[in-house]
Amino acid sequence: MMLRYALRTVRDRKGGFLGALLALMCAAALVTACGTLLETGLRGRIATERYAATPVVVSADQNVHRTTVKHKGNGKTKVKHKAKPVAERAWLPATTADRLRSLEGVRAVVPELTFLAEPLSVRPEGAGSGSGDTSSRPARSGSGDTPSYGHSWESAPLTPFALVDGRAPAASGDVVIDRGLAERTGLSTGDRLTVQSTQAPRTYRVSGIAAPRGPGELRQQTSLFFSGAEAERLASRPGQVSALGVLPAAGTDTGRLKQRVEQALDGTGAQVSTGDERGPVEFLDAAGARVKLVSMGGAMGGTSLLVAVLVVVGTFALSIQQRHRELALLRTIAATSRQIRRLLGREALLVGAAAGVLGALAGVPLAAWLHSRFVDLGVVPATLERTAGILPACAALAVTLLGAWAAARISGRRIARLRPAEAMAESAVERRRPARGRIAAGLILLIGGGVLVAVLSILHTEAASTPVTFLSVVVLATAVSLLGPLLVRAAAFLLAGVNRVAGHVGILATANIRGNSTRMASVVTPLTLLIGMTCTVLFVQPTLGDAALAQAREGTRATWVLGAQGPGVPSAAADAVRRTPGVTAATEVVRTTVRVGLAKYQAQGVTTAGLGRTWDPGVTRGSIAAFSADSRSVAISELAAGQLGLRPGSELKLYLGDGTPATLTVAAVYRRGLGFGDLTLPHDLLARHMDNPLAATVLVAGDASRSELTAALGRFPGVAVVAPDTADRLQADRQQENAEVNLLAMGLVLAFTAIAVVNTLAMSVSERLKEFALLRLAGATRRQVLRMLRIETLSVLAVATALGTGIALAVLTAFSIGMTGGAAPTVVPLVYATVVGAAAVLALAATALPGRLTLKARPVEAVTSR
Repeated sequence: MMLRYALRTVRDRKGGFLGALLALMCAAALVTACGTLLETGLRGRIATERYAATPVVVSADQNVHRTTVKHKGNGKTKVKHKAKPVAERAWLPATTADRLRSLEGVRAVVPELTFLAEPLSVRPEGAGSGSGDTSSRPARSGSGDTPSYGHSWESAPLTPFALVDGRAPAASGDVVIDRGLAERTGLSTGDRLTVQSTQAPRTYRVSGIAAPRGPGELRQQTSLFFSGAEAERLASRPGQVSALGVLPAAGTDTGRLKQRVEQALDGTGAQVSTGDERGPVEFLDAAGARVKLVSMGGAMGGTSLLVAVLVVVGTFALSIQQRHRELALLRTIAATSRQIRRLLGREALLVGAAAGVLGALAGVPLAAWLHSRFVDLGVVPATLERTAGILPACAALAVTLLGAWAAARISGRRIARLRPAEAMAESAVERRRPARGRIAAGLILLIGGGVLVAVLSILHTEAASTPVTFLSVVVLATAVSLLGPLLVRAAAFLLAGVNRVAGHVGILATANIRGNSTRMASVVTPLTLLIGMTCTVLFVQPTLGDAALAQAREGTRATWVLGAQGPGVPSAAADAVRRTPGVTAATEVVRTTVRVGLAKYQAQGVTTAGLGRTWDPGVTRGSIAAFSADSRSVAISELAAGQLGLRPGSELKLYLGDGTPATLTVAAVYRRGLGFGDLTLPHDLLARHMDNPLAATVLVAGDASRSELTAALGRFPGVAVVAPDTADRLQADRQQENAEVNLLAMGLVLAFTAIAVVNTLAMSVSERLKEFALLRLAGATRRQVLRMLRIETLSVLAVATALGTGIALAVLTAFSIGMTGGAAPTVVPLVYATVVGAAAVLALAATALPGRLTLKARPVEAVTSR
């Protein structure tokens, strides 16, 4: 019976349930999209390209490990094993192949070398040799952003690659390019190609063009093949290989061969991969992106869920408040509290089911769009294929049903518990004070939000502080939701004098706000959340970025900075600058991440000759001289020193970028960790264990002019000389890209909140049909009613702006204290004004349009309508 009555209610009150349907549908779409990203991070396929013809691939372990043993009081022990990926490619000893060649079923073991090899410029055959044409053109035109790698021609069978033109590379000056690069750049055999690899740029002769056998080309990379000796020189890893391809003999079962290979390599730490496991070995960035995608999908999903709960509960509360009289009448005709709760629950399940299905369907293309945007921004490589499973949609439907049912039960709890006479009394006049339980819950959440803000001020890492930042905003906004009626009444008292300037219409607007504080509070909540969350999202990254830039600017003593449009600045370019008259020091800087235990730290490597002339990290203990004098030393930030309990003279055990263990002595502790990273190591020590050992920047000190430095760099294409302030702007541009990623990640939540604002305001205005009609019958004109509505909206906006700004300011200040050490968050006035202005436009539009539609009805008909 209750289900049939719920169906009739939903059918007869479509407009009343439309707002709840829209809110739930948006929530389901968000959960589906975030769940798809999370599933992609967990199960997304990374298809192999280079190893397509290699059933078994052997590689080094790409993780660092830690095993802990806990002894329990009952005599039992608990063993925990954890692993974390390293930032760079780990390499295998070349002698590993000797263990495999004699195994049963092995036809060949092919060593693989993978290293940086970026085409820079092309010179057609014959140019500069009697033709008078010495021009060259960029080699990457039309090639997009696909990475380019160098290999030894000996590893061509792994794909397999076969020559379609020319011959294999025989001399050190030969190179074979893939057909895709040849088609994009117009290269042919005999042309000259300048390549930037791990060494100084070198011009090679294109001896041949190769293509994979079978259909298709390389889609995710460009391959250049060199002679074996030249590939070993460029890889700069003597006695090591990046992988081994094991080619089976005819009729050999791949599974059994894998078992034999694993047994032969037992105890070496080498990893054996087959099938889809080969993709992560080939594309390390895709494997690392999985972790990032899981983190982002989980954070976005968690925040979305919290915001959705807050918005949906508010929407259902407003919907039930609009039906207060109807539900009270049901109570007076003997409907029990249980029946009212069951009715509301079934209505919510019907609306939730429809919204869940529609939202899940909308979430699939939303997830595809979000994944493509992350790929475009470089957060996720295209090699990590999006997973489109049914699990996120099912989870979204379940969450929507549960959320709708819970929201309806929570919102209808009071009306269901009231005695019939009390229910009728409250349906006529709003209660003067919220329920004590609501006030108590609001105060508890307010205290909880304050505790989170206090905790945020002592968090010093971005990974730890970011989730607490957004959780604090949601918790404080929830406290505002519960304490809303009291806050609205207090605001109405403060705004009474301002509204009185508008005359009788303003006085009436103030009376409406004060007399309908619960309804107004349901409007204040999403507006507060929108302003508070948007300001937090927009100003978190600038707060951190500006502090880092300020520290880097203060600590950079260089006169000039070398940067590169390509993969980096080669050491040969830095040497050429050092030989330039007037140059007193040139410091090469490389950047990567290392692990101390399982914790990840940002690290930079610097050349130590003349370091004090180009770099000042703000040493507080130890000295730069001590760091420069010892090739096995490290300088660390105050934050890292505090976390690790280190001081000058302490030993620091860490894993370098490729997982190689190293033990270093702390020589200095510095305060400018945001600007220069947590750890600073000698350049050669760090660069030897990086995939790209080229310098990210070179700091140049001395009185040499820009033209003199540019002349010295003539044979290094793509390397430019810029002033330190220009380098700061380039760094700011890169940070802006990071801000775009954060804004995209949270943009859907903000869009959902904006929709909730419009939805709630429209519902709030639409229910006032009879109120507006009575005003019209009392002599008010349509213009006066609309003016009253605008004053109410602006008053509510003022309250929400004050609350949202206060929440954002408290959270951002705590974030700034924890991350930068100063209570000075970066707030751009123009951006802040734009946020408030956009919220004002949304609010005014969401009230004006339904207000005008409501006023179209004739007053007499409106008063007598149901």
